[in-house]
Amino acid sequence: MRIERDLYLNRLISKMHNGKVKVITGIRRCGKSYLLRHIFKDYLLANGVKADHILEIALDQKEFEKYRNPNALYDYVIRHIDGEGDYFLFVDEIQLSYKVKREDADLSIIAEEDRELAYTTFYDILNDLMAKPNLDIYVTGSNSRMLSKDIATNFRDRGSVIRMFPLSFSEFCAISALEKADAWAEYVFYGGMPLAVLEPDENEKANYLAGLFDRVYIADVVERYGVEDAYLENLIDVIASSVGSLTNPSKLANTLNSVNHAHTSDKTVKKYLDALEDAFIFEKAQRYDIKGKAYFESPLKYYCTDVGLRNARLGFRQIEETHLMENILFNELVIRGYSVDVGAIRFAETKEGKKVEKMHEIDFVVNMGMKKVYIQSAFSIADEEKKKQEIIPLLRSGDFFKKIVVTAGNSKPHMDENGICYTGIIPFLLNPDSIDAI
Repeated sequence: MRIERDLYLNRLISKMHNGKVKVITGIRRCGKSYLLRHIFKDYLLANGVKADHILEIALDQKEFEKYRNPNALYDYVIRHIDGEGDYFLFVDEIQLSYKVKREDADLSIIAEEDRELAYTTFYDILNDLMAKPNLDIYVTGSNSRMLSKDIATNFRDRGSVIRMFPLSFSEFCAISALEKADAWAEYVFYGGMPLAVLEPDENEKANYLAGLFDRVYIADVVERYGVEDAYLENLIDVIASSVGSLTNPSKLANTLNSVNHAHTSDKTVKKYLDALEDAFIFEKAQRYDIKGKAYFESPLKYYCTDVGLRNARLGFRQIEETHLMENILFNELVIRGYSVDVGAIRFAETKEGKKVEKMHEIDFVVNMGMKKVYIQSAFSIADEEKKKQEIIPLLRSGDFFKKIVVTAGNSKPHMDENGICYTGIIPFLLNPDSIDAI
């Protein structure tokens, strides 16, 4: 079955001929190569681009190994773009390109700190090819030697980044024959990694997800950063088991030291966390002081890029839908292009006749341009006290930005007398304009 990724296709289309290298980033196995070499290619062919005007170079295939040499890659492209019309260059797994010493470079007279300048890299080649007016360039690539964030950084302001995620819930539903509630249950458990979604056997599905961590993600990060395998795995387990909980490197180091006898430090943990973020396995959300209009350095929250991966890592033993719903909601907001923070607001409450000042949390402060929205992820607000806990921080924000409470299930959007909007998670995720529509 072919999975159409219209969101990302449209983002690629919007960046065509913009004079920049289009860099498709994202966690490994989320469908970057398929998007470029099948979905986008088919779009170009359907819109009149000739097949011989699309140059495809898959550096992980034997046929194209020689083009791992950036000079050979350059020569190949130049030879093939001498006709009329626009050309499109696709380079898949570009991190497999190696650097080549320049012929005129004498390492004996070059200072140690400048040695990198003596080599030609694929960055140099693609930056040069960008100057060709009839060539539009697209690349994918992320592994242990060169994760996608590195690629985007090295093109500086001349790269357009398309961040790709595993299937969102709406994408999952589009190819699933399940009813919405059943689709939600499946998605919460197995997530949206494309090959896992397409696998009908549940045991194979679970094994595939678990294997991605062991054979791909952990191996990549260990090789790239030179970190210790055991410590990294322990850290992954701790973060995965507490997605959406406030934490920091010091707290995580203390947990690893007390539970796993790791003998590690907060600096080492921070290095590992950065590595996991660079590999797009986890993403952090910083805390923002709503009234003070400033960020807190610590603590913060981490969410897994795919809940199925998270569940598989923990052996499918900790399926707490409350936290998983929050994780899925966070991912959805990021997929839609929002900047997402954790809101913090301090105000006094009266307890046992005394005023006590406490820090309260708004799950997500969502920003895009001038737009700001507050969102609470509340699995259930059937209990009046629970509902009060969720909406008090929203009422005390002291501003008039839109406020939304997302609950479990399929309940239709509605608004209360305080102007707070309520909606079920399923309709919220299925409508790409749900924030504006509510």
